[in-house]
Amino acid sequence: MSELLTIKEASIWASNYLNKPVTASNISYLIQYGRVRKVGKNGHTYIDLNDLKKYYQQNSGKKEVDWKKVLGDDLNWHLSFADYKESETTKHVHRLHPYKGKFIPQLVEYFLDDHTDEFKKDVYFKKGDIVLDPFCGSGTTLVQANELGLHAVGVDVSVFNSLISNIKTSRHDLVDIKKSVRDITIRLKNFIARRNNLEFEEKLLEELKIFNDKYFPSPDYKRWVRQGEINEKEYSREKAEIFLDKYYELVKKYNIQLRQEKDDTFVDKWFLKPVREEIDSVFEELKKIENPDTKKILCVMLSRTIRSCRATTHSDLGTLKEPVTTTYYCKKHGKICKPLFTILTWWERYTKDTLKRIMEFEKLRTDTHQYCIAGDSRTVDLVERLYKKNPALAELVRDKKIKGIFSSPPYVGLIDYHEQHAYAYDLFGFERKDEEEIGPLFRGSGTEARESYVDGISSVLKNCKKYLQDDYDVFLVANDKFNLYPKIAEKAGMKICNKFKRPVLNRVEKNRSAYAEIIFHMKEK
Repeated sequence: MSELLTIKEASIWASNYLNKPVTASNISYLIQYGRVRKVGKNGHTYIDLNDLKKYYQQNSGKKEVDWKKVLGDDLNWHLSFADYKESETTKHVHRLHPYKGKFIPQLVEYFLDDHTDEFKKDVYFKKGDIVLDPFCGSGTTLVQANELGLHAVGVDVSVFNSLISNIKTSRHDLVDIKKSVRDITIRLKNFIARRNNLEFEEKLLEELKIFNDKYFPSPDYKRWVRQGEINEKEYSREKAEIFLDKYYELVKKYNIQLRQEKDDTFVDKWFLKPVREEIDSVFEELKKIENPDTKKILCVMLSRTIRSCRATTHSDLGTLKEPVTTTYYCKKHGKICKPLFTILTWWERYTKDTLKRIMEFEKLRTDTHQYCIAGDSRTVDLVERLYKKNPALAELVRDKKIKGIFSSPPYVGLIDYHEQHAYAYDLFGFERKDEEEIGPLFRGSGTEARESYVDGISSVLKNCKKYLQDDYDVFLVANDKFNLYPKIAEKAGMKICNKFKRPVLNRVEKNRSAYAEIIFHMKEK
């Protein structure tokens, strides 16, 4: 007879079986997504031990074997950081704002800290050293440098990226931030109270729950799909069309205007009219804030909020396709979902989360200097620009020089780095410098684009060498599928002295395909 376990008992059993932590949330995920069968008994949730054991027997260690078949035996699984929970790979300020293409802090820490192991034979940086990230992105290297007692300089062509990085590493007046958040939230609620979109959304959610409980019961529906008992495509299309009648009935009843009058800009096109009106309302309040630092932090809070409120499906958040103005079948959640009609929930969630993360980082931060310059790493004068913003750091760079680089350059033809935050550039009026991006998606990955990429990255390295110590260490994280980095090193006057090949398990937007990147260790030729 099968043994039934509660979720907590299942997490304890799985932790012992796998010899690594398995949380109750991990077990709940397996139930929710139909990996193991839910057993209901006396109003409680149980799991059949045989089901759970079978799942882990089929999947435990399988990914490592499968990925090595695809990516090669030289794959260093030690650098997968597979045992870290998501809360650890997105700790404190690292998740202040979404960003495509960032590496996890544990990877940075691995090369910047003072440990050695069977793979990392030497210590490359020590406390008090300066590290440079010429493709700073959202500031992961700068934050980890601070945590480890290192100074750090970042450079990024994107004004918005440099804003995020500097907010993460700066000290803040939390009292003033809390007061501003509280005041704006009150005004937002007053603004919403004069409208009927919240009442409409509440009624819509009520109708959706009734419909989804009937036709997409959780977790049974996902299990039926996985076992082939339901043709997901046909079944979902039919049910989604049925619910549309109820949706349009409610839209008419509450007189909801879905689309804006024009779609000339990103915020015109990708937000429903009720949402856009709330965004504008909050933005007008932000303009009144006198403290520049507080204003910047609240701008990032608002940017994070509106990113989650774009009129798109849950599965298309990473790569937008077409604006969604109706209910739809959501493959990610296995039920009928809806676009958002208010920003309030996300605004309240993200403002609280931001404050919590800043306070968490305050407990860990060291008394070191970090700053990200908005500029072109091929030509920027680090010392001159730093003197204007952080004179103490400028003097350190001038007198001591930089020990090395840890960075992840853009990949050829993969991401348009300005476009991923188009909503922020559009709303806040930041200057875009798309043409200065190296290897952007809009230029493709053909021969000409690759040659331009080699020239661009090597030019960055040559410019940065002016500020490096003689015995420097450069670490560049790249998926070099076109084998461009030997040419880049040659043009920059460097040599590749080591390569660390790692599997990338925690990819943006939950991409599960086998994928690896190489950390190139370069020194002077």
